[in-house]
Amino acid sequence: MIIVASSNGDVGIRQAMEVLRGGGSVIDAVVTGIGFVESNPDDHSVGYSGLPNLIGEVELDASLMDGQTLAAGCVGAIRGYEHPIEVARKVLEELPHVLIVGGGAERFAEEMGFPKRDLLTEEARAIWQQGLARDTNLTPGEAKFRERMAELSRRAADPERPTGTVNFIAQDRDGNIACGVSTSGWSWKYPGRLGDSPIIAAGNYADNRYGAAACTGHGEMAMRAATAHSVVLYMKMGMSLDDALREAMNDLKSLGGPWVSRMNIVALDRDGNPSAASNEAGKTFIYMRDDMADFETKERLYIPA
Repeated sequence: MIIVASSNGDVGIRQAMEVLRGGGSVIDAVVTGIGFVESNPDDHSVGYSGLPNLIGEVELDASLMDGQTLAAGCVGAIRGYEHPIEVARKVLEELPHVLIVGGGAERFAEEMGFPKRDLLTEEARAIWQQGLARDTNLTPGEAKFRERMAELSRRAADPERPTGTVNFIAQDRDGNIACGVSTSGWSWKYPGRLGDSPIIAAGNYADNRYGAAACTGHGEMAMRAATAHSVVLYMKMGMSLDDALREAMNDLKSLGGPWVSRMNIVALDRDGNPSAASNEAGKTFIYMRDDMADFETKERLYIPA
């Protein structure tokens, strides 16, 4: 049994492993691990205290995929609910759909009994206000701010600004795999923007027969290249996990435009071997097996894009 996660999953990976050790499913483990990250107020890329969109609303995205059945549940641009990964699970379990967004996702979360919460902390609010003033020379209260949001979204879209997401992949002793992703998305994005995190094949993909992969970074890149699915597809074609990661990262080199920037992938093959890649040197990921006392940190493959 193994759990693989992005580095910010350190607050939940131990608890995820305890779920597997106790006989819980891989879905249970992934949702548990991500839930701890979503509740971490020091992490401004996920859940509670995530950074807001241009108008100061925290919009969250999440996806969950079952590698045994290829079933998936996803939510996007959902406001007021701390744990979008749990809502995504309910989509997987209760609806005939894969992805619901915005007001529909919020309606569904309420119907499923999830509690509402104000997600914008004072610290995140301050970061948002200071960042907008720096990037646009405007404040949200100005009338022309709302009249020029498309322009402002381009001015505020700094490809060098760090973006974040949390990825979790779990495999049990029977070889079942699940993969989950959760994020607050691009800082001061245009309202309603979806990145790769809630999009199956772009930010998340799992298939027991071959493995799983999940992405963080500039989601528009992963959406254009179907990056998570590409990693799994290359393993299906017979590549090793590391070679599959290299090929998927190399695919990004064909992308044009001004917003080609950060991309990170965590992955697991069907034999339980973990790996990860980044186009930034020195990036790390974490993993934990059931016979380990604690998780280990490992450097990602560096593949310039």
